[in-house]
This record gives sequence, C-alpha cells and structure tokens, in this order.
Amino acid sequence: MDCVPIKGHSYVYWYRKKLEEPLEFLVYFQKQDIVEDTAMFKQRFSAECPQNSPCSLEINSTEAADSALYFCASSQSTVLRVSSP
Repeated sequence: MDCVPIKGHSYVYWYRKKLEEPLEFLVYFQKQDIVEDTAMFKQRFSAECPQNSPCSLEINSTEAADSALYFCASSQSTVLRVSSP
C-alpha cells in the first residue's frame, strides 16, 4: 500500500481498522526514520518512507486476519505521549 504525505509534512503514521475493533496503531515515521512501532508490526509488516517518494506499507505474508482497512496520515509535527505514573 502506498501513501503520499502532504507536501511539507515530516511525520507519517500507519493504522489499521478491523471490523468491530478499535483503530490499531502500526508505525510512524519522522522523515525516513521509524520513530515508533509495535511488536505486531515488526513481526508481520515492513514499511518505508523514502525522501521524495510515496511511503509504503507491506504485509510480509498475508493471512485472513489481515483483512482490514489500512490508513495513513501525515502531519507537520507530533505531540509526545505523556503517561501518568
């Protein structure tokens, strides 16, 4: 799957939405570098976001459980998550 970030946006996020389940975060990039991902992403997916090219997300070996809507989003900046103790 490909995603073209909005011009000037440095951050790209990938999510998936399975039927009757909440939106699930997969990975996000700052420019070409992965900033955060999930264990499930590392096991099942690969992604890249080359400069001046569309970003891509690939499922390494598809299974029936991968049936979902996949979303990407881009932004100019991001907010750090803050968790309370």
